Amino acid sequence: MARSCSTSVSSAPSSLPDALSAVLLDPAEASAVEVHGRTKAAVLVALYVDGGDLHAVFTRRRHDLRSHAGEISFPGGRRDPEDESLLHTALRETEEEIGLPRTAVRVLGALPPTPTVATNYGVYPFVGLIEPGHAWQPSAWEVDEVLELRLRDLRAARTRRRLLHRGIPFRSDVYDVSEQAVIWGATARIVGDLLGRVDPALDGPSP
Repeated sequence: MARSCSTSVSSAPSSLPDALSAVLLDPAEASAVEVHGRTKAAVLVALYVDGGDLHAVFTRRRHDLRSHAGEISFPGGRRDPEDESLLHTALRETEEEIGLPRTAVRVLGALPPTPTVATNYGVYPFVGLIEPGHAWQPSAWEVDEVLELRLRDLRAARTRRRLLHRGIPFRSDVYDVSEQAVIWGATARIVGDLLGRVDPALDGPSP
């Protein structure tokens, strides 16, 4: 069972953190799971409630980066030797990438780790609740923009597409949010796991 690590978030309904924690993994137990990948990394799945809808925060990476250029992902990165835990990695990297203070995150739990094929990373996702309305401060070195997407829109955007990566065609589950926003790869697997655990009733009212 997942455990909350902070009490800084107050605007969400009091039952929501408990409901989310109940379907997530304990952060320490998730961190102990072995997954294929030469390098361990961690990301933060930051959620917030606005207008009755659950939203998730993503970044679009700069197009001139050496790896995952232009892709949509959760904020995060590789574990540094001085990081005391993978959770610490996720919070530190998120603060560096989009300016979200770690003290503003109520950690609710974790999702199963997933590998990346091209870069050989083992990615450990942690889920936290934040307040809506943050003034993002994206890193000029890494992030083109910060995206805030409703979970129910993500759920509706799931499809299967033929993609081309490094000249190799393949078919994959993706979240086709718009012509400019397609989520695929490890991030799509994390989104799929999150949506599979979160009851659709928590996503927000029906349109």
